[in-house]
Amino acid sequence: MFLKVTELASVAGVDERTVLGWIKNMGLPAHKQDDRYRINRVDLLEWATNHDMTIPPEIYIVNNETGRLATVSGAIRKGGIFYDLPGDTPESALREVVSRLALPPSLDPEFLLQTLLARETLGSTALGNGIAIPHVRNPIVGQSGESAISLCFLKNPIDFDAVDGKPVTILFTLVTPNVKEHLHLLAKLAFLLHDHPFQELLHRPGGEDEIMTAICELEEPILRR
Repeated sequence: MFLKVTELASVAGVDERTVLGWIKNMGLPAHKQDDRYRINRVDLLEWATNHDMTIPPEIYIVNNETGRLATVSGAIRKGGIFYDLPGDTPESALREVVSRLALPPSLDPEFLLQTLLARETLGSTALGNGIAIPHVRNPIVGQSGESAISLCFLKNPIDFDAVDGKPVTILFTLVTPNVKEHLHLLAKLAFLLHDHPFQELLHRPGGEDEIMTAICELEEPILRR
């Protein structure tokens, strides 16, 4: 789960001084162990997306295990795409999102909602340009151990305290069975959202078939690596 400064520098294509600058001057969360910094992959992903910085998705792979991980397109097919989601605050919108998630009977929807809201108090999950990825630090266990992503288009723009000040109209919410899938899907989704034509399609918004086709086309070169 944790990266050394040298590992991050190597994969990101920068020198170690740059990574140390991210930690000391730009707020990249890190902790010291034996006088050396260690960076949590989840913290890195959230920091990178909030700073509009693309980190190669492979940095988020746990133990270099790449086989049988869910695709974003497959997870969205399972989680569904929803339009005109009501709500005028983050809490009311997330309540609507949770009501549409396929949750196991053992997971209390109200507990999940409060966990998502608590995560927002630690720092906004809004990426900017009207898009947010509400999620918790630990994975939300889905039915049958399968990952799902719900894509919800809000009826009303809502202030999610985004770094660019823009209200949010698009929410991606993840349901994952383990930390590896959680990191994998967060990283792949953040990578796809750096594609400006895809963002324009979301803001239009496009129809379900059009959105799924665009995601599959963007994922294809990643899957062939």
